[in-house]
Amino acid sequence: MQGLVIKSTGSWYQVFAEDGHIYSCRIKGKFRIKGIQTTNPIAVGDNVDFELEPNAETGVINHLHDRKNYIIRKSINLSKQTQVIAANLDQAFLIVTLASPRTSLGFIDRFLVTAEAYDIPTCLIFNKLDIYSDDGLDILADYKAIYENIGYSCYEVSALQGTNIAQIEALLKDKVTLFSGHSGVGKSSLINAILPDFDLKTGEISESSDKGQHTTTFAEMHHLPFGGYLIDTPGIRELGIVDIEKEELSHFFVEMRERLNQCKFNNCRHINEPGCTIIKAVEEGEIEPSRYDSYQSIYFGNDTRA
Repeated sequence: MQGLVIKSTGSWYQVFAEDGHIYSCRIKGKFRIKGIQTTNPIAVGDNVDFELEPNAETGVINHLHDRKNYIIRKSINLSKQTQVIAANLDQAFLIVTLASPRTSLGFIDRFLVTAEAYDIPTCLIFNKLDIYSDDGLDILADYKAIYENIGYSCYEVSALQGTNIAQIEALLKDKVTLFSGHSGVGKSSLINAILPDFDLKTGEISESSDKGQHTTTFAEMHHLPFGGYLIDTPGIRELGIVDIEKEELSHFFVEMRERLNQCKFNNCRHINEPGCTIIKAVEEGEIEPSRYDSYQSIYFGNDTRA
């Protein structure tokens, strides 16, 4: 039988089968994909083949269909393994907050670089509009300008007050969309605003760390009544860049990519080389310093800070 993986709980996967039923499936034996060492060889969004076990209630996954794309992160434990967050995406939404908790520009940039590397269009969704002061709204405008100026779509919402939710629903229609972001940015509240019947659990913000508490334990795909799928994922505390060589990193910064063939040297690292068009663009204000700081941070391996 063929089916779509709609939930991953570690060793078991919920598979929505072509017969309209959902089966709990596991992987039999070793299951490796093209040598990629991941903590989860099967991910939400994967299309798989499976065989039913004698009880006809559970199954064994025996084949993974080719993926259109996937988004991946580095595990922060000592194993240094990687984790596929989700597969076969039409787009990703990074949920961003400027306070309680704060999403740093560096974190946003690392997510965007990862999405660019795996050909996943991304929008930034700025949540908690209801708690911003006038100064906060000014900072929000600055954040949005950085990303809108290089082609990323940005949206302002309040999940609690329902502000601009209809706009988000229109973006989701008939698409497979990943929701990602730090714990506490309001992913579950936003999903509840879109799908009130689901009533996902939401969490409080830790006063000591100003970080959210995990309320989503496993990735899960939800069917949208107006068409499409939404994939809810556990909050990301840290995001390590995976499988991007230093020499190709600049290709995934969209404002750098269009200038790469203008540098004096073909192997320019864009660090301190003479005749570097990227450095010149930063100095002349054509590339945001924060974006260049993120480039250097990732280039030199300091790429997991929140």
